[in-house]
Amino acid sequence: MMKLKRLIFLAMVPLIAAMGPRPQGEADGHRPFVRGEVPAARDEAAPFTHPKMQAGELTVLSADEADPAEFVWQARPVVIFANTAADPSFTEQLAILRRDPAPLLVRGVVVITDTDPAAASLWRRQLRPEGFSLVLIDKDGQVKQRKPSPRSVREITRAIDKFPLRLQEIGRAGLP
Repeated sequence: MMKLKRLIFLAMVPLIAAMGPRPQGEADGHRPFVRGEVPAARDEAAPFTHPKMQAGELTVLSADEADPAEFVWQARPVVIFANTAADPSFTEQLAILRRDPAPLLVRGVVVITDTDPAAASLWRRQLRPEGFSLVLIDKDGQVKQRKPSPRSVREITRAIDKFPLRLQEIGRAGLP
């Protein structure tokens, strides 16, 4: 029974993704992270690249260097907010991610940092964090989790592995 439910769920994911973002103001109160047209899915064989990315290394970009729209269907942004770069939670979270980047790279993670509330970046305006905040966003541009304290790479990757799109990727690759 559980396998049947999973198969039905996995069969529905592409249909739901094809519907695109929901219009603002739906009854459930959710809104798409990026408004407007949803970019077409990219060719799976072509890896996502950003001008500041280096092969085999975890990409860490500041919020002013990256537009949220460029990551939709391309990468999974993990956004780290703080009110200052000296915030102990912020420095701890970055150190945790840099210590063990391999599992994040496998999952297509790009780290976005924002430590300047006065700059009012697009990321900050759309996600509206308070103090330190860790936000996990899936490739469809939807916010999947918000955490008020640092998390280990293991906790982050376990959360990502439960995302519908990640489950679909795992199924396509034939991984257990």
